[in-house]
Amino acid sequence: MENYEQEDILSVIEIDLKKVAWSSLIMTFSFSIIGMIIYISLYGSFQITFSFVDLLLLFFGYVLLIILHECFHLVGFWFFGKVPWSSMNYGVNLKMGIAYATTSIPLPNRAMKKALLLPFWTTGVLPVIIGYSIQSPMLVLLGAWLIAGAAGDFAMYKDLRKYPPNILIKDDPVKPKLYVMK
Repeated sequence: MENYEQEDILSVIEIDLKKVAWSSLIMTFSFSIIGMIIYISLYGSFQITFSFVDLLLLFFGYVLLIILHECFHLVGFWFFGKVPWSSMNYGVNLKMGIAYATTSIPLPNRAMKKALLLPFWTTGVLPVIIGYSIQSPMLVLLGAWLIAGAAGDFAMYKDLRKYPPNILIKDDPVKPKLYVMK
């Protein structure tokens, strides 16, 4: 970690990617089934076609929502943490199999927690609500998948709840870990 000495760090929050991946997979299946049960109870049935175009739309919709998920982390850093755009970065770590958004500036815990959960609401819950309102089971499924995709964010949020709201949290620029600063 650059510009910080080991003695500046109170604690390290690191998620187990294998554990989070399994949780996310289980949540994906669970939320998909629950979402479709709710859809059927609201509308009597559902139909998802599997034409090549529909599969392409599903794939591109999923990729777009993953990109938006990371963008909303950046928006959260900016809006809740008042972080300048120039100190933020995003991308995909193919080696780890994750997309990421990060900032080089520590945020107060309350701002970091909000930035962690913003994508859950905007790319998960909101598409589900829109999917139900326009009777689109595909959008309900995409939202359910992105809700499950926030498993790592929830794991970090859960650990951050132990700390006071004003303590500074530094995001690791490479790994899915947070540093709680003294």
